[in-house]
Amino acid sequence: MTKTVCIGSDHAGFALKEVLTSYLSGLGYTVEDLGPAAATSCDYPVFAQKVCEKVLNDNIFGILVCGTGIGMSMAANRHEGIRAALCTNEFHARATRQHNNANVLCLGERVTGPGVAMELARIFIETPFEGGRHQRRIDLFDAK
Repeated sequence: MTKTVCIGSDHAGFALKEVLTSYLSGLGYTVEDLGPAAATSCDYPVFAQKVCEKVLNDNIFGILVCGTGIGMSMAANRHEGIRAALCTNEFHARATRQHNNANVLCLGERVTGPGVAMELARIFIETPFEGGRHQRRIDLFDAK
């Protein structure tokens, strides 16, 4: 993976998206903000689609933020090749990368504070996939 991350939210995740964009930029990542540009009411599936397309096309990580993280994770996981994980603690963020090779982190602004969210994003991006038996299981996701 590259040092580029894309991020999107809806109105309920806008403030946390702004915090994460600044934080990750400070760590040296190029952060592509795919919207929205303001905290006005909007539809989260639109921004989930933008982020998922960018993740798949550019082979980068994505971060999606809404009020709970649930809607974004549901919308993102509708895209073949996306493995989006709603993470609420460090173990989730680390294990979903190690074992599930997740490529999109989902967070909820209304349930996860900014300090925790920043640490979850860093762990998610920096944790490598372990491969091996885990790859075999991931391959079964899209088996027909």
